[in-house]
Amino acid sequence: MPSIKDLQNKYETLDEKLAMEHEDAVKAELLMAFNYEYSGSDTSVSIDTSEFTAVCPWTGLPDFGSIYIKYVPDKLCIELKSLKYYLMTYTKVGIVQEHAANKILEDLIRCCNPISMTVDLDYKVRGGIHTSITCNYKKP
Repeated sequence: MPSIKDLQNKYETLDEKLAMEHEDAVKAELLMAFNYEYSGSDTSVSIDTSEFTAVCPWTGLPDFGSIYIKYVPDKLCIELKSLKYYLMTYTKVGIVQEHAANKILEDLIRCCNPISMTVDLDYKVRGGIHTSITCNYKKP
């Protein structure tokens, strides 16, 4: 059985690089929208999932979080299955948390051109630090 000292020495040399993909691997083209028949109504759509995963671009270790999307549709609504597949493309992507939230917001705006949208990416605690990023958009 290894001693604590042996394990400490081995731990200090641990620098395994895990495979990760570049941000370009995110497939925004998977996102789909459908016609919204109640344009002009005061309707808000909320979508959430606790299954969002990307990886730290420096360590390759996974970051797990929940994503909350709230938007007021104009003429299009986000198709949910396509959203799920889109979010899954982040699984091996090395991206900082703040950039992930903003990229998701940008891609969703391009998909459905909403009146307004908020994306909140709430990450699990990592290293004793909790991070939550909120991005907002309002059509000019």
